[in-house]
Amino acid sequence: MPEVHALDKYWMARALSLAAQAAEVDEVPVGAIVVRDGRELGVGYNAPITGCDPTAHAEVRALRDAAARAGNYRLSGATLYVTLEPCTMCVGAIVHSRVSRIVYGALEPKAGAVESARRTLEEPFLNWQVETVGGVLADECGQIISDFFSRRRDEIRRQRKQHSGKE
Repeated sequence: MPEVHALDKYWMARALSLAAQAAEVDEVPVGAIVVRDGRELGVGYNAPITGCDPTAHAEVRALRDAAARAGNYRLSGATLYVTLEPCTMCVGAIVHSRVSRIVYGALEPKAGAVESARRTLEEPFLNWQVETVGGVLADECGQIISDFFSRRRDEIRRQRKQHSGKE
């Protein structure tokens, strides 16, 4: 089993703060940060709705930011911290960017492409191996998403009541 490093919780807490920023703008609260040589290289949070961009997942935005700052789209030696297990699209971007390690918090049972719905990184045709560590601050990472969708469901119920005249 891959090793959880001493600073993994620290960086995941930073990713959680980015997830909170996503929630503030009514995006699904997922945050990501790319770290290399002990320093923050790139950050991102979900913004497909506000950015009108289906690829604007936290991971992709963090990878884009890191690549721009590094002046290179290859990010070998870097670790990507993300609050939710990456989807297939994000796993593809991680492989293409040559990130060395992914650390994620909560599982994504419907679309997770690391261990839940798929195990994409285990495909034999991939030309890059990525170490993965899951479950870091999983409770906190899962809770921020649960709270977000609970608030969203409550809001929808309120709107339905208002429109039906039952309030």
